[in-house]
Amino acid sequence: MISQSEIDALRQQEIAPQKLLLDGQWVDAADGGTIKVVSPIDGEELTTIAAATPSDVDAAVVSARQVFERGYWSRMAPQGRMKVLNKIADLIEANAKELAVLGVRDNGTEIGMAIKAEPGSAAGTFRFYAGAIDKVYGEIAPTSDDQLALVHREPVGVVGAIVPWNFPMMIGAWKIAPALAAGNSVVLKPSEAASLSLLRLAELCLEAGLPAGVLNLVTGNGAVTGEALGLHNDIDIIGFTGSGGVGRRLMDYAARSNMKRLYLELGGKSPNVVFADTPDLDQAAKVSAAGIFRNSGEVCVAGSRILVERTVHDQFVEKLKAQAAKLKVGDPLNLDNNIGAITTKQQLEGDLGFVERAQKEGGTLVCGGAQLHPEGGGYYMEPTIFTDVKPEMDLFQNEVFGPVVAITPFDSEEEAVALANGTDFGLAAAVWTSNLSRAHRMVRNIKSGVVHVNTYGGAGNNVPLAGMRQSGNGADKSLHALEKYENLKTAWIQL
Repeated sequence: MISQSEIDALRQQEIAPQKLLLDGQWVDAADGGTIKVVSPIDGEELTTIAAATPSDVDAAVVSARQVFERGYWSRMAPQGRMKVLNKIADLIEANAKELAVLGVRDNGTEIGMAIKAEPGSAAGTFRFYAGAIDKVYGEIAPTSDDQLALVHREPVGVVGAIVPWNFPMMIGAWKIAPALAAGNSVVLKPSEAASLSLLRLAELCLEAGLPAGVLNLVTGNGAVTGEALGLHNDIDIIGFTGSGGVGRRLMDYAARSNMKRLYLELGGKSPNVVFADTPDLDQAAKVSAAGIFRNSGEVCVAGSRILVERTVHDQFVEKLKAQAAKLKVGDPLNLDNNIGAITTKQQLEGDLGFVERAQKEGGTLVCGGAQLHPEGGGYYMEPTIFTDVKPEMDLFQNEVFGPVVAITPFDSEEEAVALANGTDFGLAAAVWTSNLSRAHRMVRNIKSGVVHVNTYGGAGNNVPLAGMRQSGNGADKSLHALEKYENLKTAWIQL
């Protein structure tokens, strides 16, 4: 837990201009370029981050490749890598309050969620993969009596990790920890809209004993720094979480360079299906409100489409509206508030644009829909509910990434499945029902990497988060994530 007095003290700390981490040293960008860091809490400048040039990216990759080939980390005994990753987890936990407040000042997540979802989650992720290092084995394949076939697991080499602004520590750990556990070197690029907590994490990694060059960190704009990573011929893998548009560009960069592997998590338009036999409609409304409005809707698995059986549609809408009315939006570093700030002014403008288009296309605005203007400034928006949302509407088809939910009625299970699968995405979903057989049918028939039943937002490092269709490929979390960062090598031995 964290107290309000602790938060207030931490939010007053000055933040020095930030540098790049190249080969274990903190340095300015090659041309001295910087980017202003503006806090969504009040719209004021916090500090600056370095704007890495393509030459800085090249220096980071060269460092990562050299240390990989020398084997300081890639050929370290499993117990050695385990010790370092566990130490990183220890240091995250020891500095959790500082890390959480720093991240909130940068991206606006409400502190109650941030302290668990950011340092809390990241520490758990590093500890999970530390524990996995000596428990994932190679294989001996069945062959003839005079031959032996061995399947070895080897680190791939240099991993580029590109991380978004909504949960930078959590998602960063999902990529960094398994890549390091497998023995790879990493070049990390945080979002220019939220880099501060990952810069601090990089400091802790060095403090924990991670060899210089195993983790390099380059900050900067996606159009320059991200493109340089995507086009670099000596990066073997890129793990990316973000928008579909950037994901497509990374696929193009991979094809134009060395055909590097890409693992993409590209967001969703997740259906939350409420049947009339829901065991507790009040609980469904409460959980569904959290599933779309927490972190101002800036959650890739947010339940942004609620499909409600027509016989309980009006009743459910009223209950959801009542839940939305209870939420207090405001300063995310005030423990009395439930919902924080929109991370950037540009994102807020995009969210409001969806509201405007939904009204023009015939949607009914039940509540919210407007920007909030607190006395201290910043970027805030009311929790927003639309009904009468049809499948052809923009609000039904496209990810808002804001506190806006679309509600659509249905009359049968078959129609619910068709509506649930009626977008290009397939990241998460939920089903509310008392019918066990129906629950299993819906899990089977909804095209989604995660399907919740009578809940929303389950988490755990022991299970994968994997998208289908245009929500991406590959899995974050679980032992399956290690598969992305390893090569399989077969050895045939004549006995």
